[in-house]
Amino acid sequence: MAKKVLIVYAHESPASFNAAAKDAAVAALTAQGCTVEVSDLYAMKFKAAATTEDITGGVKNAENFCYAKEIKLASEEGRLADDIKKEQEKLKEADLVIFQFPMYWSSVPAIMKGWMDRVLGFAYAQEKRYSEGIFKDKKAMLSFTTDCPESVYSDTGINGDIGINGDINVTLWPLQNGILNYCGFQVFAPQIFWDPATGSPESRSSMLEGWRTRLQNLCGEAPVYFAPLDYFDKEKGFLLKPEVKEKYASKECGLTVGIHMGKPLPANSQTKAGV
Repeated sequence: MAKKVLIVYAHESPASFNAAAKDAAVAALTAQGCTVEVSDLYAMKFKAAATTEDITGGVKNAENFCYAKEIKLASEEGRLADDIKKEQEKLKEADLVIFQFPMYWSSVPAIMKGWMDRVLGFAYAQEKRYSEGIFKDKKAMLSFTTDCPESVYSDTGINGDIGINGDINVTLWPLQNGILNYCGFQVFAPQIFWDPATGSPESRSSMLEGWRTRLQNLCGEAPVYFAPLDYFDKEKGFLLKPEVKEKYASKECGLTVGIHMGKPLPANSQTKAGV
């Protein structure tokens, strides 16, 4: 089991279901002997915008400012703003990171996206990414609520209107692959709380109990599958290597979401372990 857990939490109300899910995780993980730290972004008044204020001592190229380049250099030179440094220290010590939030516009709230933009800046590296990313020994997962029932994201629902290719798996791809997997995290399948606001007290209690039960064996789960970096030819713009394409040519589905080789995307590849 992970010994140190960081929960990055984004909800303003302590009476919310997200708060209850966060508290359930803290209690369940602490009971297992974990050290749990919570970054309560709204309570911290965490600054969301990634700006030159994140760098002390001035930037190197003010005329053509590039946040990614400047923040990486500032990180190497120890010139980051204090709030970023504090969060990065929490992140470096954590074995497992849980992002707890309500889904806004098919993504995370702005304050949490700001945390990702600013705190993960030093992990945005061309030389170490995806399966070779700097957090390859750490685990991460999304735990979130929706304001709609699961049927909305089904293969016949309004957000799943292109069959298995258009459901919640596609919604999660930019977050789980483009951010977490890019940084090297081993990504656990998400914990999705479907529309708790309109559910009965009994259904909400059942959701939380299911979450507590899952947390008891979480680190024994297999992570979500992503194609490893060595499947791609670095010298040719990170295209799939011919031998990999040949290997998967006879398979019914493509390799993973986003790399479909003209085939159907694998069902549930972002919501189930090892798919």
